[in-house]
Amino acid sequence: MTETTAQKQWYIVHTYSGFEERVRENLNQRIDALDMRDKFGEIKIPTETLIEMKGGKKREVQRKFFPGYILVEMDMADEAWHLVKNTPKVTGFVGTGKKPTPLTPEEVDQILTQVVTTKEKPKPKHVYEHGEHVRIIDGPFSNFTGVVEEVNLDRNTLKVMVTIFGRSTPVELDFLQVARFDPSEEQGGTAAAQKR
Repeated sequence: MTETTAQKQWYIVHTYSGFEERVRENLNQRIDALDMRDKFGEIKIPTETLIEMKGGKKREVQRKFFPGYILVEMDMADEAWHLVKNTPKVTGFVGTGKKPTPLTPEEVDQILTQVVTTKEKPKPKHVYEHGEHVRIIDGPFSNFTGVVEEVNLDRNTLKVMVTIFGRSTPVELDFLQVARFDPSEEQGGTAAAQKR
């Protein structure tokens, strides 16, 4: 009997959303119980690190890139396919028909690089656009409103045009120092107060 070593490839497994961690734990337990570790490599839940403001403080939060999906590195042999498919909270593999489609090495690199990048440099929870109205929520210009003039995604900063003493002045701010703002809400509130 000759032993053939198939190369492991990455596959996307569809799970019940919110059960990704549980599925990973169950898969690892089943792989060990059935002594099939040689058929499997890593099992990953791609996440990104975001920064959000909560109670005036910055905090990092983890968010799944693909809720309801995990990445499994495996040799697509029948017994390995059945092990994954019969794991509780797994709904199937991503692919056409009954044949799962492996990710290309480029796709795997792109996903895993994105995970590492966001761990090293967390992304803000909100990304702003040129022309968008914002309210400054932190720093010396707190409670001022303005319009986004420039967005620097590399540095997570904005140049916001703020009216100070009747003059439009550019102010450079961190993404976390501003919040989205709808000027019509404030004008409506002011107009209603003036009518009284």
